[in-house]
Amino acid sequence: MTSSSDETRPASEPQAANQLLKLFVEFGPLLVFFITNAMKGIYWGTALFVAATLISLVASRLLFGRVPIMPLVSGFFVVVFGGLTLYLHDDVFIKLKPTIVNTLFAAILFGGLAMNRSLLRHLFGEEFRLSDEGWRKLTFRWACFFVVLAILNEIVWRTMSNDAWVAFKAFGILPLTLVFAVSQIGLLKRFELMEK
Repeated sequence: MTSSSDETRPASEPQAANQLLKLFVEFGPLLVFFITNAMKGIYWGTALFVAATLISLVASRLLFGRVPIMPLVSGFFVVVFGGLTLYLHDDVFIKLKPTIVNTLFAAILFGGLAMNRSLLRHLFGEEFRLSDEGWRKLTFRWACFFVVLAILNEIVWRTMSNDAWVAFKAFGILPLTLVFAVSQIGLLKRFELMEK
């Protein structure tokens, strides 16, 4: 006789494995960037970062059936700014990419709020059921967070070495984002709509 926990385990294990695979697909290019930069410098790092990003987008499409909008937009800018970095042999372009992407995300979210639309609802409406006020507050907070990331990127690349900036990009932004996301759990619970 199996317990109910045994019955739920098979469903949760593939889901956990799926989440780990998604994390690897999205984080893999940054790891490639960090390692290659440490071994060969920022230009080799940028070249392999662009290649790894394209591979991760294809892998996401093949493994999960779709490419989430944020990695797709970020990937587009990696290719454009990475290409400019390599073509012009100027690493400023790849360093500006996080500033521009985060500013773009913030502007889109603030713009949506100005038009009385919480655009995060369209991205995460299937995962979370929130009241209109909850979506507005969550969208505002994420927009502010993207502004903070843009400012941090500007401070780090303008005041620190290439290696320090690459380390921040690879190992600073993701933990900050995870901590921020976890800090929003209280808001999600407070404005969650209960099933009828």
